[in-house]
Amino acid sequence: MNFLSFSNFPLSLMVMSDTFSQMYCHLVFAVQGRYSLISHEWETQLYKYITSIVQNNGHKLLAIGGMPDHIHLFIGYNIVQSIPELVREVKRDSASWINNQRFVSGRFSWQRGYGVFSYSRSQIQAVANYINHQEKHHSKQSFLDEYKKTLDHFDVIYEDKYLFKPVE
Repeated sequence: MNFLSFSNFPLSLMVMSDTFSQMYCHLVFAVQGRYSLISHEWETQLYKYITSIVQNNGHKLLAIGGMPDHIHLFIGYNIVQSIPELVREVKRDSASWINNQRFVSGRFSWQRGYGVFSYSRSQIQAVANYINHQEKHHSKQSFLDEYKKTLDHFDVIYEDKYLFKPVE
């Protein structure tokens, strides 16, 4: 599903008359236990639901995609809301929606934690393409290996014990 559209979105968000920002954030988070619970049958509905959460919070969803065990969001970020607050709301509301729709047997939840990475305007298309072609990327490399590669690329210091837990 391709959400990248610039026609109705100012690429710089004006917060106050004298405050300007232009931030693009790539968010990544996983299903609890990294179980493959996101089904192709309802993932488009999930993506639309998450899009509405992001937009209702004043951000612009540029791309959304993932695999059955994790999801990527790429947003034009509005600085009036903290990233932890946005992620908390997206996870809480989308998990509640999945459970209310009874898309999975048992209780659906997202794993604690997330990754967030910033990109420049010149990188928008490349990041959106990456997110929109997740199946292709993960046919060559596991999610955890790719995530570690991203952390290393951004020089993020981490300990393996705090990374997304592997499928049990």
